[in-house]
Amino acid sequence: MKRLLLLLFTPLLVVPAFAQHDFPSEKKEPPDMGELFSVKETFRYEVKYGFFKLGWINVRLLSDTLYQDQERKHILTEIESNGSIPFVGDELDQYHSLFYVNEEGFPVESKYWKDNIDEKEYDEIVYWFDRDLGKVYYKEEDNTRDTLDLEDPATSGHLIFYFSRLFAGSEENFKLPVYVTKKKGYIYGKNSLEKEERRYEPFDEPVMAYRLDGSTENIEGPFGFSGDFRAWFLDDDLRVPLEARVKVFWGNVIVRIIDYTCEEL
Repeated sequence: MKRLLLLLFTPLLVVPAFAQHDFPSEKKEPPDMGELFSVKETFRYEVKYGFFKLGWINVRLLSDTLYQDQERKHILTEIESNGSIPFVGDELDQYHSLFYVNEEGFPVESKYWKDNIDEKEYDEIVYWFDRDLGKVYYKEEDNTRDTLDLEDPATSGHLIFYFSRLFAGSEENFKLPVYVTKKKGYIYGKNSLEKEERRYEPFDEPVMAYRLDGSTENIEGPFGFSGDFRAWFLDDDLRVPLEARVKVFWGNVIVRIIDYTCEEL
């Protein structure tokens, strides 16, 4: 269940009155990483399959930290399962990434790890990215370890939360290398200038959103995840991730934003 929720969120990912950025946006081009770092954002998403609420996903950028004597950004994705679902119970996992922005302006990973909070298993999964040697080293849940060749802009998945926003509302497509489940795969995104009217819980009125059509390669998803997905981003200057829909055997799993805060730094 926990890996399902993370994989479903990977394709993302009404702004409240206290959000300090422009909506709708008069800015034609997507934001760059400097603009995304100019605010403090917190996100909460609900994950549903039909009438079943699978759980929730929380995302926030933590304070900068030192990693190997270099300053790094620190993003936290927290996944809560819905304890009322039979045979699931209350589960809480935290996924961390230490990353920086490379010369091309893309977020790239330095270290990724998973803490299984409810079972008190810390560093249950760890991926290290060594750009001097061009290698990715990993330790997985079953304690297997191995080395993979690194391809930039390398990530372990949830940095797409920033990466995809650099292209939303443009005609530029992307290909993102992802290191997960002991191998390298890819996420492909096809963007468009077209906007759709959609409704979300934090808004009193409909909003306009840019749509992304995506697919994956060599990334295994559970329950019939075909590799195709759709995602929507708010028509604002930060391209806030609003929703992702992933196909499974019988229908779609939907990840929708239910709370968002934004403060100028």
